[in-house]
Amino acid sequence: MSENKFSSTEIRTWLEKETGSILAPVQTQAQKHRDEMRTALQNLSEASKMLLDNSTKEIEKRNMKVYNRARALNKLAHIFIERIRKLSVPEQVSYDSLSSFAQETQKTITVVEIDIRNWFPRISPFFIMDRRKFQEKYERTKLAFNALSDFLTKDYVKTKILEKTFQLITELQTLEKQFSDVAAQKQALTNERLQAEQELAELEQQTASVKGNAALEQLTQAEAEAEALNNELKFTLRHLQKPFIKMQALAMSGGGAGLTPDELQKLGQYMENPFEAIRTEPSDCQTLKEILQKLTRLMSDDKLKLKPDKARKAEQAIDEVLKRDLLANIHEKCVEIAARKQQLLASAEMEEAKRALTSLQQQSEKLKSRHANLGADAAVKENVRAELLEKIRSHRRAIEANILSFVGKQVQIV
Repeated sequence: MSENKFSSTEIRTWLEKETGSILAPVQTQAQKHRDEMRTALQNLSEASKMLLDNSTKEIEKRNMKVYNRARALNKLAHIFIERIRKLSVPEQVSYDSLSSFAQETQKTITVVEIDIRNWFPRISPFFIMDRRKFQEKYERTKLAFNALSDFLTKDYVKTKILEKTFQLITELQTLEKQFSDVAAQKQALTNERLQAEQELAELEQQTASVKGNAALEQLTQAEAEAEALNNELKFTLRHLQKPFIKMQALAMSGGGAGLTPDELQKLGQYMENPFEAIRTEPSDCQTLKEILQKLTRLMSDDKLKLKPDKARKAEQAIDEVLKRDLLANIHEKCVEIAARKQQLLASAEMEEAKRALTSLQQQSEKLKSRHANLGADAAVKENVRAELLEKIRSHRRAIEANILSFVGKQVQIV
C-alpha cells in the first residue's frame, strides 16, 4: 500500500476532498435536525407560557371551583418553562455536541412526560383546550427528538471518526504553532545564555589582568608567606594545643588557671591564628612566655589532667620556646611580612586595583545569576517543548490511524 506524506495543513485539504461527498451531507442533515429540535422546543416553551398566562388569569378571578387546579397548572407551567430554558442548543454542530444535547433533551422529555401523566388528569376537566394545545406541541417535540435520536444512532455515528479526525487536525495545528513558539523562545534563551558566557569570559580576562598588577601579585605573595608561617607555627605548637584547650577551659570556668584577661585573649589567638598572635607580640614574645610559665605550674600541680605522653611532649615544646627562644626568628618574619602587607594595602595602586576587582566581581556575580536564571528558564522551555512534541506525535498517529480506518488509505503526517 502506497503512503502519502502531508503536512498538518495539507492533510486537512486532502481529507476534505476525499470525504466531502460523505461528510457534507451528514453535517447538513445534522444542522437540519438541530434546527428542527430548536423550533420544537421554542414552540413547547411558548405553549408552556400559554398555560402559565391562562392559569394566572383564572387564579386572579378567585373562582374557587377552578382556583386549586389553576394554581397546580401555574406551578407546572413554571417548571416546564424552567426545564426548557436550561437546554442549550449547540451553535457549532458536531457528533459530540449534538449527542450531549440529545441526552439532556431526553431527560427533559422524560420528566415532562411523567408530569403530564401525573398532573393533567388532576387538572381535568378544566383547561382542556390549553392542555390539548400543549400536548400537541409536546408530541411534535417528541417526534423531532426521535428523528434526531435515530439520525445520531444510524447516520451521524458513522462519520464520528471522521469528524473527530478534523478536530484532531485543528488541535494538531495549534500544538505545532505552540511548539514553534516554544522552540523559538528556547533558542532565544540559549542565545542569551551564550552571550552571558562570552561576557563572563571577558570579565575573567579583565579580572586576571587586574590580578596581574604588581602590587596585587606582591600582596598575594605576602599572604601566601603569611599562611605558610601560620601553618609552621601551628606545627611548632602542635603539642601545646591540647594543654592550651584545657588551660582555656579551666580559666573560663574560674578554676584558677591564673591568666589575666589579656593573656586569656592571647591564648585563644595562639590556638586559632598563631601568625596574628605572634605578630602582635613584642620581640621576646613576653605574653606567650608568661602563659607557658603558668601552664608549666598547672601541669606540675596536675590541674590539667594530661596523659603522660602528652605532658612530656608539652614540656619539651615549652622548654624549646622558653629556653631556646625557638620563636624569635619566626616572630621577626611575621612582623616583616605583616608590615609589607600593610604597606601594599595602603598604596594608591592597591586601592585602584581593589576598586577594579570589586567592580568586576559585582558584574561577574550579576552575570552568573543571569546565566543561571537563563539556564533554568531554558530547561523549563525544553520540558514544555518535549511535552508538546509528544502530544504532536500522538495526534499524528491518531489522525493517520483514523484515516486508514475510514478512508482506507495510508498517510503520514510530517
